[in-house]
Amino acid sequence: MTTLRYDGAAPLRINKWLAQSGVCSRREAEALIADGAVYIDGERVDDPGRKIAPGQTLEVRREIEAGLTVIVHKPEGVVSAHPEPGQTEAAHLLTPDNWRGAGTAPATRGVSLPPVGRLDRDSRGLLLLSSDGVLAKAVIGPSSMLEKEYHVAAVGEITPRTLSVLRHGLHLDGRPLKPAKVTRLDDGRLRFVLTEGRNRQIRRMCALVGLDVVDLKRVRIGPLALGELPEGCWRALSAGERAHLLMTDA
Repeated sequence: MTTLRYDGAAPLRINKWLAQSGVCSRREAEALIADGAVYIDGERVDDPGRKIAPGQTLEVRREIEAGLTVIVHKPEGVVSAHPEPGQTEAAHLLTPDNWRGAGTAPATRGVSLPPVGRLDRDSRGLLLLSSDGVLAKAVIGPSSMLEKEYHVAAVGEITPRTLSVLRHGLHLDGRPLKPAKVTRLDDGRLRFVLTEGRNRQIRRMCALVGLDVVDLKRVRIGPLALGELPEGCWRALSAGERAHLLMTDA
């Protein structure tokens, strides 16, 4: 059971507060209310639009297991999951020597940590591995609108027309792509911000406009940035970062 006291300055919808607190997503909170698992000051909440007032205590009378989520700076040549013979899986990087978090590295042996949104073998950067189903749904679920940011080096002529087509108007596998944010960076690289994740999407987008990607690095998922985490290293996602991800997708 989860018990929380609300100390905000003004009433706030329960589902929003639970997401801000990192307990669950808004949609998960609505499901908990529908199941009769949420109480305020001992009274069951039946209205999904109910607000909690300052000083009230909320109980979620159900165990909610957040699981473990880790952030990996995946190098090029490492696969996100399901390695073929001779390949290295990202989970194999989760060693004490590669740990860069505060305190002692959490135990990961025997823990299933599938990737939350993959990076292909030739790409590098921010990769989440997680046993947290609520977080995975917030990041890669069909209704997720979290932005994913990539820095890309490509060979070929980049014109204003090229950028315009990359931003909107391309199709993959017979389906239109959602609008993308594509801009030039100061070092001549391109910055892509997407809200979807088709298979090898950026590489295929670039190929359609005559560009050949030679380097692709994911640097951000929603509010979570890769930051200064060294390549090949990992750390745990904090409770605050989890709450921010859930709140952003809510």
